[in-house]
This record gives sequence, C-alpha cells and structure tokens, in this order.
Amino acid sequence: MEAITGVLTLKAGREKPVRNFHPWIFSGAVDRVEGSPAPGDLVAVNDQHGRYLATGYYNPHSQIRVRLLTWDPNQAIDEAFWHGRLQRAMNGREALALEPQTNAYRLVYAEADGLPGLIVDRYADFLVLQSLTAGIEKRKEILVQILAEMVRPNGILERSDAAVREKEGLTETSGLLCGQEPPRPLMIRENGLEFAVDVYQGHKTGFYLDQRDNRAIFGRREWIEGKRLLNVFAYTGGFSVYAAAADAGQITNIDSSIPALETAEQNVLHLAPQRTADEYIAGDAFEVLRYLREERELYEAVILDPPKFAHRQGDVQRASRGYKDLNLLALQLLQPGGLLATFSCSGHISADLLQKILFGAAVDARREVQILAPLAQGADHLVLLTFPESAYLKGFLCRVW
Repeated sequence: MEAITGVLTLKAGREKPVRNFHPWIFSGAVDRVEGSPAPGDLVAVNDQHGRYLATGYYNPHSQIRVRLLTWDPNQAIDEAFWHGRLQRAMNGREALALEPQTNAYRLVYAEADGLPGLIVDRYADFLVLQSLTAGIEKRKEILVQILAEMVRPNGILERSDAAVREKEGLTETSGLLCGQEPPRPLMIRENGLEFAVDVYQGHKTGFYLDQRDNRAIFGRREWIEGKRLLNVFAYTGGFSVYAAAADAGQITNIDSSIPALETAEQNVLHLAPQRTADEYIAGDAFEVLRYLREERELYEAVILDPPKFAHRQGDVQRASRGYKDLNLLALQLLQPGGLLATFSCSGHISADLLQKILFGAAVDARREVQILAPLAQGADHLVLLTFPESAYLKGFLCRVW
C-alpha cells in the first residue's frame, strides 16, 4: 500500500467541489500542507475542521495541486487499486461492442475513468500511452505492467509529448515502453474502414479517435452521395474516407500539413483507387477559404474540424472570433440546401457558446441554418458528470439555405 506523505487542509468554504466529487483541487483553495509530499505523492485532504474529504496525488508545481483518486478513507492505494481502475475502464469499452468493426478507440480517459492524467488509446494490437501528471509519471511502470498483462498488446508506445506536462514540472518524453515497436504506418479499422496512422508523430496519439461517431453520422450515404465536399482541417482524411465510402462527389481536402494530406490521399485511394479527381490543398485554412470564396467556388457539404483555439479562459474572446470567421466563410461557400458539420474541441468553448457563434455567422452571411443534430465526442471518450471538463468536443450538423 502506498503511504500518505502529507495532509492538505482546504481554506474555509472551499470544500464543496470536493464533496461533489470533482477530482481537482486548485492552489487557491489550499490553506496549508503538512508533511513533505514530493510531486506525485499521496496526500489526504481535510476541511478546516480536520475532517477527511478525499485522497489524491499532490504536485506543488501545478495550479492543480491535488488530483483526487478516492473519497473513501479506508481505500488502499496499491496495485490492486490501479488494477481495478484499469479493469473498470476496459470493461466499459467492451460494453460498447466496438470490435471487430472497430479496433482503435480510447481505452482509458484520465479523470473520467478515475485515473487523472492517464490516457491510453488502443490502435489494433498496440497501445499508445500518455502520462500527463506527476502522479501518473510516478506510477507509470506499474501501470504499464498491468496494461501489458491485462490487454496483452504487441507493444506499448509512450507519447507523453503534450505541452500540459510542462505545467506539471515534467519534460516531454516519447518511446517504446514494452514489447514491439508499432509499424510505420500502423493500419487500423474503424466501422469497417481502414486508415493508416502515424502513432509516433501524428496529432494527439496518432488519430482523432473522438470523431468516430461523427464521421459515421456525416458519412451516411443519404447525406452526401454524389455531393461536392470540402473538408477543412482534413488532417489524414478521416471524414473524407467516410465520404468516399458513401460515393461522395469530388472531395477537396485542406490542411496545413503536407505529410498529413499525403496520408489522407493514401487513405482515400486505399479505399477507392478510382478517386483521382479529389483535391488536396496545403495551406492556411482561412486563407484558402477566402481564395475559394473569391473564385466563387460552391460546395454541397463542408466539414470544419479545427484545432483547439482556446487553451485557457483568457483565449475565449479571441477564439470566438476565429470560430465565427471560419463558420462565416463556410456558409458563404455552401450551396442552398448544403450540409455543414462544424466543431470545436476547445474545452472553454461550450456547446451553447458555439451555437451562439454559429448564429452570429449565419446572420452575417444572411443564411438560414437549421441544426439537424448536435454532435459530441464518441462514447469511449465518456463524460463524468462530476467532471464537466471531460466534455470537450462539441459540434452541430446543419442544413444551410
């Protein structure tokens, strides 16, 4: 059993989020820390009256001072604890009945699975792990050992190269943790479609697994068969492959990365070798969209899946302007009756705010926009009710007149 090396006492009146099972304690809520806990060590959290509230791992270098693991004073934090949390996460994914049509999905989603700071994605016979907190970093070896025994993958690759590690006082690191190295590229299957993934240098852990359900919704044949389509921030062509499978018309892909577009073309042609008329344009999305508008190009379907515009609360106003400009350009490029799938993966941009941004763009474009369906992250990226921050991806499928 791991030892508790300190006691953290909250300021008066700051215990409500903990009692409501929110897993984060920010530095501003801390009154004092007794003992000498090192980064990643376990601490007990008490209220001002010395009453126990929870146990979690501590990091004096982070604004999130404690990430909570349990609210039970009698629960031991030991190998059985970590095994139980990982097993619960695995059982939840098995209940989704993804395989055999899909063999790439999120296996562990950090706080939402009771494992703050740990991301584990499955790509066919391999796992890709991200250790994002000092608490996980300290226990990485035992977690890898348990995952290897439970999942029996061919190999486990680490991609702890996210900028958030700096806020934890950690440096970025990547490399093979155990087993065989994944091939380059690694072929995965999603809803029966195949994709080449670069798990070594690709975005996130290699692929936008969180968009799986939205790709399937947008890729319905009745939506896009024969339609001319514009995929903005196309990355490696996830939406485009679904569109090609539904016999869409010409697909134009825009991304700033030439290697990503080359992979997108490979993915589309792997499915449909005859699709030689599709376009792959490398460049700044805003500039390319303005150029297409000047050329009076029109499309029957547009996908907007931009990167995170708001990294912190202070970015929201600037990010909102960016989202509005992007959606305005898309609306100006759509034929009447066309489809728009628009997204934000910024946690600080709520679905309500995104809808208001879209409303503003529609007014400025003088277009009538109907929401056909709200869109969100896939069920393997589950949302914990006591941790609303776990809901980050939101979007809308719209009809534009």
